[in-house]
Amino acid sequence: KIKASGLKLQFCTNETQATREGFVKKLQGMGFDISAAEVTAPAPAACRILKERSLRPHLLVHNDLVPEFAEIDKTNPNCVVIGDAAENFTYANLNEAFRVLIGMEKPVLISLGKGRYYKETDGLKLDVGAYMKALEYACDTQAEVVGKPAKMFFESALAEMGVPPQQAIMIGDDIVNDVGGAQRCGMRALQVRTGKYRPCDENHPHVKPDAYVNNLAEAVDIILQQL
Repeated sequence: KIKASGLKLQFCTNETQATREGFVKKLQGMGFDISAAEVTAPAPAACRILKERSLRPHLLVHNDLVPEFAEIDKTNPNCVVIGDAAENFTYANLNEAFRVLIGMEKPVLISLGKGRYYKETDGLKLDVGAYMKALEYACDTQAEVVGKPAKMFFESALAEMGVPPQQAIMIGDDIVNDVGGAQRCGMRALQVRTGKYRPCDENHPHVKPDAYVNNLAEAVDIILQQL
């Protein structure tokens, strides 16, 4: 419906358990008409930062994401990149990342998102933000977040569409990372009552969506009615 209307569409994801191409292939297998160019994801953005600043990362990421960093020099690391590593979030792996950071005069920690948790078919799961905070605390440093809710991430998605924030609407299920992040960037934002949405989101002390919708289809209908 969105594509048929002529509106520009960009998918903003904090997915870091797969490469962007792998993520797109998964969605295509579900029947979605989507290309890699339509997806703004943290790992490609992080790779651009690493190259620009001549950073060599120690990676604490999911095995399926490692190919995104194939062209990045990882010898003698001078920073740590952390993503949703899932089963790779072992004590040994976290401690190794800690040792790399604590050995630096000025620790550089780059986090591919800062979500607290996400939802899969078998329930809620801890996200990268929980582990990011542990390393921040242990190393007395602050992570640079690449991904939602970082303003730069949303600005990148807007630039790819060639649209100013005032003419864009974010639709998402995460009250902080989707709604709050988009609004801080100057966009309007709708929260869907699906996915990781919880009723207590509607009482969030700092973030108030421009509207709540029951699902994506309802959100699209509201937007198209305003054209």
